[in-house]
Amino acid sequence: MSDTIMSLLMLAAVALTGGAVYIFRTGDRRRALLMFVAALVMFANVVIWLVPTK
Repeated sequence: MSDTIMSLLMLAAVALTGGAVYIFRTGDRRRALLMFVAALVMFANVVIWLVPTK
């Protein structure tokens, strides 16, 4: 179950990053920046959950 959630989270973050690049090219920089920040938060969440512990 956890693997599926992590995979979906990574796919959503990649989609948000791609969407942010596309929207940045069309000229709406504020929305692109917000999408990019949301993608970074998703990437950070995955990294935090996958850090090995003792």
